[in-house]
Amino acid sequence: MSLLPHLQCHPEQIAERVVVCGDPARVDRIAAQLDDVALLGQSREFRLANGRYRGRNITVCSTGIGAPSAIIALEELVQSGARQLVRVGSAGSLQPAVALGDLVVVEGAVRHDGASLAYLPAEYPACADLGLQQGLLAAVRATGHPLHHGLVRSHDAFYRDDEQAVCDLWHRRGILAADMESGALLAVGRYRGVRVAAVLCNVVAWQQEVQEGVADYAAAAARMMEAEQLAIRAALSALTN
Repeated sequence: MSLLPHLQCHPEQIAERVVVCGDPARVDRIAAQLDDVALLGQSREFRLANGRYRGRNITVCSTGIGAPSAIIALEELVQSGARQLVRVGSAGSLQPAVALGDLVVVEGAVRHDGASLAYLPAEYPACADLGLQQGLLAAVRATGHPLHHGLVRSHDAFYRDDEQAVCDLWHRRGILAADMESGALLAVGRYRGVRVAAVLCNVVAWQQEVQEGVADYAAAAARMMEAEQLAIRAALSALTN
């Protein structure tokens, strides 16, 4: 069978259960939690590996930054038989209670990306699968790690001129955090008939400049890595329960 055009692997190599992430380097950190790992390869932002967790086959796939490449990955994964997908990602806080290193289990997302709007009108909700949400919540709660559950905003631009005003608007509306991929994955995944959820590690504090947040992220690498590992284990648990 021919290779998938963007993921550049064979469709039969894709498992029904998939962990997706933005950063290709995170694929290796997720794969480290699996048994019988095999790297499928990397093409552009798409790095893929297979392994097993609790006896279940798992595929791990990076999507790069933003909704367009995330939807490309989703489409090719679903066409290859993926039926449950959990995003392990990062986000920036929109509320002071969401501290650096806290985890956010996404209930739903404001769709401020362009790619999902090519599929579905803005009124179509981006909602996480309830069963996968419950699995993520249970796994994180069992660790006692700081956890938030609610709505996020998924958008396309970090450096727009009115960024602070936009963040203030969604802060006042109670949105917990912002990322760039969850809304598109939730909406298009639902449209394609598959189960999708997301757990995000907060890497930028509320009212902190992006550049400053990235610097703090580097300085607090150990804490962030701990949170990421917890998010990975929660995703794997939710997919295999």
